[in-house]
Amino acid sequence: MTDDDPGRRPLSRDRVLRAAVALADEHGLDAVSMRRLGQGLGVDPMSLYKHVANKDDLLDGMVDLVVGSVEAGDTAVGDAVEGDGGGWKGALRGRVMAARRAMLAHGWAKRVLEAREGASPAVMRHYDAVAGILRAGGFTPDLTHHALHVLGSRLLGFSQELFDDSAALAEGPEVLELHARRMAGQFPHLAEMMLGISHDEATVVGSGCDDQFEFTFAIDLLLDGLERLRDAAPADGH
Repeated sequence: MTDDDPGRRPLSRDRVLRAAVALADEHGLDAVSMRRLGQGLGVDPMSLYKHVANKDDLLDGMVDLVVGSVEAGDTAVGDAVEGDGGGWKGALRGRVMAARRAMLAHGWAKRVLEAREGASPAVMRHYDAVAGILRAGGFTPDLTHHALHVLGSRLLGFSQELFDDSAALAEGPEVLELHARRMAGQFPHLAEMMLGISHDEATVVGSGCDDQFEFTFAIDLLLDGLERLRDAAPADGH
């Protein structure tokens, strides 16, 4: 074994967390255990407890790495709002879409974030940066507070939906249409919506079975609404 062998490198919290993130990315969150992590790092699993207090601390650290990777300058081409000139809206949209990319790259992170009772330092730094963007964009402290609430989990790159319709959509348009026609008598408006999706019409609803479309649609709608509230707010913020 040479000095360059990963098994000879000293352990650190960062190395443990990055190995855990890689394990979750490849095999899913349920595959992450101290035993399996120790095997991957070539160390006794008990030695991991020098760097992470327990499984919850490990999960918190993993998700902090993901959230911490979202930088304000990480704005892909097309993320800025057309005509905004960069501004607060383009900066906020860019940060949110960067968070979205992080969540898509690490699909398990959403599950961890939803299970956490409090916000970690990395999440708090992310929220503080968002609040800073809003304040610099002319939002009062009170309206900034409301904006954080209305944006909710979307600030972290995912939406907490009322219900999960992915299983129904995965069955295909023919099965979805059959379901819709069966429920039309009792739930006519939902059936109408489902039929629009199943026919893949060139409408907002017709393209709405795409999660990325729905996320982007909601963010743009919310940012436009927040902009109108900011412009209408009295100078004293009350």
